[in-house]
Amino acid sequence: MVTVVWHGTAADSTEQLDLTMHDGRCRARSIVSLGHEQLEYAVELDASWTFAALSLRSSDGRTLELAHDDGQWRADGSARPDLAGAVDIDLAFSPFTNTLPIRRLDLAVGESAAIVTAYVDPESFTVTIDPQRYTRLAAERYLYESRDSDFRREIAVDDDGLVVDYPGLFTRAGR
Repeated sequence: MVTVVWHGTAADSTEQLDLTMHDGRCRARSIVSLGHEQLEYAVELDASWTFAALSLRSSDGRTLELAHDDGQWRADGSARPDLAGAVDIDLAFSPFTNTLPIRRLDLAVGESAAIVTAYVDPESFTVTIDPQRYTRLAAERYLYESRDSDFRREIAVDDDGLVVDYPGLFTRAGR
């Protein structure tokens, strides 16, 4: 098991994530303290770091169950054909979800890839399509770009693709 702690710099937050591998699958369990509320989530990934399931719960009672299997998305048990084309998820309150495309794509230095994620809004838990691009700048540096806004950041990661520094948003406290 790997334990990682991140501090949010834009939003005063602390996240503790436990990452385990079992039977060729990866499972992440996390608690994010946002001061006024706490979010708990669990993510299931296959051996290639492809997203399979998310269970998200807030301290105020909001919940979301999101699943992706054979190209089909389901949110709280309902089919979501509008998410077709998305492979990864994006949780704005956690830098962990940047690791999913970084690990899954396994880009060589200088390569880039356009992807689509299922973005989970942290306030409403609604899920929408979010186009993004990742470019590997160096062994442990990636450029993240939103493809529908001008947001972009150089992200520093460790050997496992876990975020070390996401300027203006998150810094890692320890491992």
